[in-house]
Amino acid sequence: METLEKEVMTLEKEQVLGLRFSTIDVLRDDASIKQRYTDLQRSQILGNISRGKVWIYFETADKLAFKTYTTVWAVGDKFISLKRGITIPINAIFKID
Repeated sequence: METLEKEVMTLEKEQVLGLRFSTIDVLRDDASIKQRYTDLQRSQILGNISRGKVWIYFETADKLAFKTYTTVWAVGDKFISLKRGITIPINAIFKID
């Protein structure tokens, strides 16, 4: 996967607010998409029970890769929700650690 080969820059979650995202999914195969959803569900449980944080790796519309260390409060159909109403489109996320 080409996204994982890119340099990944670290951002504070508040910096996510100014980013633009593509509508095209960064993941191409069904197994990876299913795994991402499972990982997001697990990170939501971790966040809600113990305020645990995870690394969220994502790509912007201009194909730059970023990561942010944060608590996932909610996982919806199209977005994840972080603190202070910050959201990231699920289709932009390529890894959860």
